[in-house]
Amino acid sequence: MAQNSKKLSKATAGIKRPGSDAFEQADASDSGLAQGSVLGVPQGSDSGLAQANVSTKWSWGLAGKRILVAVSAGVAAYKTCILVRDLMRAGANIKIVMTEAARAFVSAETFQALSGEPVFTDLWDDRIHNRMAHIELGRWAEAILIAPASADLMARLAHGICNDLISTLCLARPREQCLLLMAPAMNREMWSHPATQRNAARLQQDGVLMLGPDRGDQACGETGDGRMLEPEDLLQALEHALSPKLLAGRFCVITAGPTFEAIDPVRGITNRSSGKMGFAIAKAASQSGAIVQLIAGPVSLATPWQVQRRDVVSARDMKQAVDQAIDSLPKAAVEASIFISVAAVADWRPATLASQKIKKQQGESAPSLSFVENPDILASVAARRPRPFCVGFAAESEMLHEHGEAKRKTKNVPLLAANIGHETFGQDLNQLLLLDEQGANALPLATKEKLAQQLIEAIASRLA
Repeated sequence: MAQNSKKLSKATAGIKRPGSDAFEQADASDSGLAQGSVLGVPQGSDSGLAQANVSTKWSWGLAGKRILVAVSAGVAAYKTCILVRDLMRAGANIKIVMTEAARAFVSAETFQALSGEPVFTDLWDDRIHNRMAHIELGRWAEAILIAPASADLMARLAHGICNDLISTLCLARPREQCLLLMAPAMNREMWSHPATQRNAARLQQDGVLMLGPDRGDQACGETGDGRMLEPEDLLQALEHALSPKLLAGRFCVITAGPTFEAIDPVRGITNRSSGKMGFAIAKAASQSGAIVQLIAGPVSLATPWQVQRRDVVSARDMKQAVDQAIDSLPKAAVEASIFISVAAVADWRPATLASQKIKKQQGESAPSLSFVENPDILASVAARRPRPFCVGFAAESEMLHEHGEAKRKTKNVPLLAANIGHETFGQDLNQLLLLDEQGANALPLATKEKLAQQLIEAIASRLA
């Protein structure tokens, strides 16, 4: 079943879910991975492997990013308090601007306490040395997020009306340097009104990234479109908007998680893969501007922002989904696309599937199972002509370099990431060994999110 991480109304797909038309950090001591080693090789030893810096070349995430949060009138302003707290925890630099009407819902003092920064409400604020708050704040920010964005404020911005601090600074911001994002929140009738829809469309034409609204229960007692997105969605949207667009416009198909090969209607053969690495790579690829289709085995993980997801169960299901995803691409786009095979796919499946549960009978011996080989998804994609840029993964238990390089050559792929499977399954930390025809490069112990960003940088450098 295909699914998106969040449904956006058709009229407000400023940040869309690409592919819809075409297809807290754990301690290293608990991770099962040795802190003083890279892939089992002691740090500083003569391993013959280049030791990569854990930091990435590009500026990912929200740490250090300058974000101006603008609050207009609406009950949803309480969600913005949570968002501000989450932005602070992510390491972002925050400033708050409010309309006078917004203060009827949440006080400026609340936002000041949450952000540790003074709140700006007056166009002529004399705390700015030249009393040009609308100029200085716009120059300072890398992104302005209006949350909630009321129908009134949207209408004024759509028509260039500047009569308060928020509307004036949005028009005065240097557009090439400062993104403008809006999270609408209003009654469903207000949202669906033709005037509001025209204003939303005009704002998107002007380059505004429209986030939502969502559908659900509203403060007025009605149900429908008009709810502001949740803070965690807005956080992901900001992170996505401010990440480096290394793979902009490329199609990317990613597999993640385990597969489940049924023995009978109750039992089956699977493995301990949690899908965390694959989902982290899907998130990083989407943040880098790729149009991502994630094909996931049986896992319990939230879909990353702006990623199209399809859930499957068995290896054959996964192969069929991969084939359909690649076949749906324009032929001219296939060679510029990327296939990243992260899933821990079962090599074998039971030769026969019992129609009913195999019962244990007193005194009888254990049932005998025979197996047949599953299709090799990575090899089949690598054998296509034309084919995507293929990246394989190898979950090994020993001799990582030797087994990983042998797999890379056998599968005929330009890049393979190898790891010690039993040490990383289900963990938040990992370490990778990147193998290509030039040799090996070790990515030391880090969060899977950080390693995913490094892998995307490595892929982008090879496609440049």
